[in-house]
Amino acid sequence: MVIVPMASASSCGAGERSEVSFFTRYASLRKSPATQTIHARLQRLLACLLLGGPRVDFDWNDIPLLLKLADTGSMSQAGRLLGLDASTVSRRVAAAEKALNVRLFIREPTGYQPTDAGKVFLAHAESVFDRIETMLADTRAEAEGVSGTVNVTAIDVLFTHWLTRYLPELLAAHPALQVNLIGDNRDLSFTRREADLAIRLSRPNEDAALRMRKVGELGFAVYGAGAFAGMAREHWPSATWLAYPLELSRMPEMRWLAMLEPRQLARMSSVSMILRGCEEGAGLALLPCIAADRAGLQRVEPEPVLRRELWLLSHRDTGRVARFAAVTEWLQGHFESDASALHG
Repeated sequence: MVIVPMASASSCGAGERSEVSFFTRYASLRKSPATQTIHARLQRLLACLLLGGPRVDFDWNDIPLLLKLADTGSMSQAGRLLGLDASTVSRRVAAAEKALNVRLFIREPTGYQPTDAGKVFLAHAESVFDRIETMLADTRAEAEGVSGTVNVTAIDVLFTHWLTRYLPELLAAHPALQVNLIGDNRDLSFTRREADLAIRLSRPNEDAALRMRKVGELGFAVYGAGAFAGMAREHWPSATWLAYPLELSRMPEMRWLAMLEPRQLARMSSVSMILRGCEEGAGLALLPCIAADRAGLQRVEPEPVLRRELWLLSHRDTGRVARFAAVTEWLQGHFESDASALHG
């Protein structure tokens, strides 16, 4: 994450941020007299920053730190994520509160929570940080062309069993490009550039900050080897199945399997483990066709039993940046050329 040096600015601010539900809570806060006072203070702060005026010692480098503390609720955890010790985090939070003349956080039994003032400030801070990151990315891109770092996140199987085979062509075409492939199904933050592009297996919620487009479908078929090869569908419930852990039971693949009410399950934590277990004849498995077909596994039935939509997400501003556009074009090209294999 880039820590942005900026001039200090005038008095006051307030606010919060958290996860998706934060904005609902924030909307209700805006009507209160206390929040309106906080807004007025924040407007004075921003006016002084933009138009000149009395200055205070607020360090705008602390915005990522304050956002991370709101995320984690822990000074030590926020510090670890930013490469700082807890005492440094504590000093910088105290300095920010002193500069703004307002309490941003209170310590609860569950950790540090934003005050009402902190909630308002952090909501605006998220937007400010987003715009600054975009400004810097656009400026660098104009000077550098297709260079710099692009973070792409997706479920691990898409990288391990599909996209990595095409990575050499992308890197050869753009020698100054750095690509981070992050095998993670969590919703990493686009605003804070934890991810620049994301491939998701369901239609995301509408978000004005994101560009989203459907790029294909991922098919899942039933595979088996050894005693399970060619097993008739009526015998599936009595067979051993290789499955994901219980915490992933809400996945469509797991819901499909639950409807079978299989006699025995062997749970494994990754597609690669399930694929390997299936190869060894440990049980039947519902696997992405793009991975299992390439591994040489035999389908128990020829047609996929489940398909999931593939969506490509990006920050709304990435289309103007050369490196993001280059990686997006690379991804879309292979979604198109491999549409049949992905579909199953």
